Amino acid sequence: MANEMAESGAAPGTADAASTDERLLWPALRKGFRRKCPNCGSGPLMKSYLKVREACPVCREDLSHQRADDGPAYLTILIVGHIMAPALHIAFVQFRPEPMLLFTIFAVGCAGLSLYLLPRLKGAIVAFQWARHMHGFGAQP
Repeated sequence: MANEMAESGAAPGTADAASTDERLLWPALRKGFRRKCPNCGSGPLMKSYLKVREACPVCREDLSHQRADDGPAYLTILIVGHIMAPALHIAFVQFRPEPMLLFTIFAVGCAGLSLYLLPRLKGAIVAFQWARHMHGFGAQP
């Protein structure tokens, strides 16, 4: 018993909340990125493009505690920028296309990639909050 507490980092005599309700981070992030409930993995997380459901229709997990705010937008800009900026540089240096063609291709690419990533990253952030018991997800009913 003492070894288990020493390994978990919990102080002796304190109850570790994570040990009673273990939520694995990576499986939850995968489920959230697929826009599925982080608890059961089969219920839809979103009821529209970016609107998170109040509760999972399959397992009834309360999802109303989520506070994704601007996190998904910041992550989307970060990822799209890191993908498209080097691609733009390589395309310009290697192929020298017409400026209007280059602009059109990369504008459509940036918009498409952003629209693809935004709801998936929101799902991943909600799943992260759920797995880490943040913002009321760890409260006992």
